[in-house]
Amino acid sequence: MCEVKRMLKIGDFSKLSRVSIRMLRYYDKIGLLVPKSIDNFTNYRYYSEDQLPVAERITALRDMGFSLATVSEILKNYDDPRALAGFLSVKQAEIQAEVKKADHRLLLLETTIKRLRKDDTAMSYNVTLKTLPERYVASVRKVIPAYDQECILWKILMSETAHMNLQPADNCYSLAIFHDKEYKENDVDIEIQGTVRGTYQNTENVVFKTVPTIEIASATYKGNYEQLTAVNHTVANWINDNGYEFNGSMFCIYHVSPAQTQNPEELVTEVCYPVKKK
Repeated sequence: MCEVKRMLKIGDFSKLSRVSIRMLRYYDKIGLLVPKSIDNFTNYRYYSEDQLPVAERITALRDMGFSLATVSEILKNYDDPRALAGFLSVKQAEIQAEVKKADHRLLLLETTIKRLRKDDTAMSYNVTLKTLPERYVASVRKVIPAYDQECILWKILMSETAHMNLQPADNCYSLAIFHDKEYKENDVDIEIQGTVRGTYQNTENVVFKTVPTIEIASATYKGNYEQLTAVNHTVANWINDNGYEFNGSMFCIYHVSPAQTQNPEELVTEVCYPVKKK
């Protein structure tokens, strides 16, 4: 004798599958789990008992973090172990990446809380980790008498390239790199760079070159350069607290420079330190 599969109303199927009626109706709407039959007169949905394992698969896959669209694709290949393993491996890698990001965020929160307990001004400057992309620059590097005479380098750059009609890059950066390993009272080794588009011939003091991508920890602030020391300390503390180490010379990006405003309070400067994970 053939065994007759029992048909279940949506409420009974919901209890047995532990899937809400609302979700069962949605699954039906998107074609993920369609009732075996629908009564034309009452419009009741009826499910077969052999659909319970399918409902359980959907729940298990959703618990793993799969979207319903991906669940639908997986169900088409559920009887193929290799295909199923492929889907699971991709999701595993995604979740591992999410865990890594979450761990990093937790570390940022932990170190910031600790820093605030020691110094209630620690959030005055916000440090972020970012990647500065590869760029083609016009560069001048010289030892000059003091930090406040950096304009010497910019004047050299402007005068020696005046005839070239330099084209600024789409993401234009004007920055100064401080190559000395420590603060110096005089005779400071500074390099300035401006990102440009195209290719140009070197001049007596201006070198055109491609600078590789670098990862930096940076803080951007508005106002006069008297804040530089405090910002430097904030970025350096962040690097030490969050498991990074210095990986090159510190530099400043001049988003709004003295060439653009005479009001020191309108200056916008980003203090940057190349870093790498310890």
